Amino acid sequence: MEITTPGTGTIESDADAAVRIRGLRKDYGRLAAVDGIDLDIARGETFALLGPNGAGKSTTVEILEGYRLRSGGDVSVLGVDPARGDLAWKARIGIVLQSATEPGTATVREQLRQFAGYYPNPRDVDEVIAAVGLEEKARTRVAKLSGGQRRRVDVALGIIGRPELLFLDEPTTGFDPEARREFWQLIRSLKAEGTTILLTTHYLDEAAQLGDRAGVIIGGRLVDVGAIDELGGAEARVPIVRWREAGGALREVRTDRPAELVASVVARLGGEPEGLEVIRPSLEDIYLQLVHSAGAEAHDREEALA
Repeated sequence: MEITTPGTGTIESDADAAVRIRGLRKDYGRLAAVDGIDLDIARGETFALLGPNGAGKSTTVEILEGYRLRSGGDVSVLGVDPARGDLAWKARIGIVLQSATEPGTATVREQLRQFAGYYPNPRDVDEVIAAVGLEEKARTRVAKLSGGQRRRVDVALGIIGRPELLFLDEPTTGFDPEARREFWQLIRSLKAEGTTILLTTHYLDEAAQLGDRAGVIIGGRLVDVGAIDELGGAEARVPIVRWREAGGALREVRTDRPAELVASVVARLGGEPEGLEVIRPSLEDIYLQLVHSAGAEAHDREEALA
């Protein structure tokens, strides 16, 4: 069976999709937390799921992980309905939850050894400890670690089983900038091994650094999905030229030819104008445009139904 995701190309068959979602819904009474999502994630892909708090990201991910039952739609994760996933299926996925590990009396190495025993083909414990930067804390009790260090333990537990599909829910919360970049390198190495990764994050630079594609969920709906450098469409990426006229009035123009516009403004004013800027929209700019547009559309729908 052929699978097509609008605007993102075609995944040739079900076997090529690590995640396949059609018409996914999760209702709480009259509230649709997830409202008809369609999405394919290819094997070996790193997909970033973005959206504001309460948008439906965590609910969607929990359904895919098998933690939450859906109200409707079809879902396949590694070829299995997660609502019916058995232990063998669970051993093929890794999960790093939003909340940190509960402090325990075991040391870092002891806890990882225990979890490694749950999987048929685990990674080497000491290699995982090194990968998450906890070599100096390997013999330290988890309860004695800082919040950021416990978060690294979470990541280690998520990858110890050598998962085919790794769910990362806000994985770098509590990491300092250097630790975040070390973590990014770890994720790149997992991707190079063929691991499929579903990442939710509020750090848009993280999504841009790690994601092959991204989807934006707002109000339970997937409002856009595509390659990181195509998200929002071509129009959203048109550069903005901003300057002040001789009288102080602020001007702002979107144009595909910013250099040509700047040259014409300089010629007209007889020199470089005050406050001249050429702004190329970042992923954050485009994301905020999508959030704003989706919020305006939702308001209009509510007004129409009132």
